[in-house]
Amino acid sequence: MSEEILVKQALAKTATLGGAVLLVTVGVLEFLQGISAIAKDDLIVAGPEYIYQLNLTAWGWIHLVLGVIIVAVGVMLFTGSTWARVGALVICGISIVVNFLWLPYYPWWAITIIALNVFVIWAVVTWNPDII
Repeated sequence: MSEEILVKQALAKTATLGGAVLLVTVGVLEFLQGISAIAKDDLIVAGPEYIYQLNLTAWGWIHLVLGVIIVAVGVMLFTGSTWARVGALVICGISIVVNFLWLPYYPWWAITIIALNVFVIWAVVTWNPDII
């Protein structure tokens, strides 16, 4: 096996473990964001013409539940098992869609979460646990 493949896989493994840490962190932050929305925090405001507008409590519950699931998947991703990797891909995809719909409420935060999810997807797809 070439050294280049080993280096790439080592980077992907490290990125995946880092992705697991990021998933846990993102999950906790999503959870806290959900609590903030449920509590009707004054920081979160959407314009009146937003097509996907739900009431803030509904968005709060969506983020709260999503945060709990993301933390659970992030913890399981440390095992590197196939089902945890597939779960990470699915939950990151769902998180990207939810945060895209959340953009008018809190744009910088939503873009940050989307970018972190894209990184986790890259890391999980690139890592082949059989090589390293």
